[in-house]
Amino acid sequence: MIRILTIDIPRILLALLFLVGAANGFAWIITGQDLFHPPTSEAGLRFEAALRDSGFLWPLMKTIDLIAGLMLLTNRAPALALLMLLPIITVIVLFHLVLNPGGLPIAAVLTVLTAMLLFAWRDRYAPLLR
Repeated sequence: MIRILTIDIPRILLALLFLVGAANGFAWIITGQDLFHPPTSEAGLRFEAALRDSGFLWPLMKTIDLIAGLMLLTNRAPALALLMLLPIITVIVLFHLVLNPGGLPIAAVLTVLTAMLLFAWRDRYAPLLR
């Protein structure tokens, strides 16, 4: 039961967050329209536009979101999937802290889920930190 609460539920929730983000990102890439767009500050919209206009960064991020989200959802190399997502998670959290404070609740949820999984899989990451 503890494993379900501390690993499985956070893993699945994180997977779903990134899979929804990937679907929304690919919808924009294909159609130029978002499936949904949460309220974003003016500075946040400019940052998002810069990522999209870069030509390569937005598709790269959404591909990583999709692959890592599927890896987390199917429980295939989930510790690796979380490592793949860490740079994106960091940018999301900093984005909401600095540019879009209205999104702090989702950033907090993302931080808690990530911290829970990092702690649960700390033995898998230990060799990387030696």
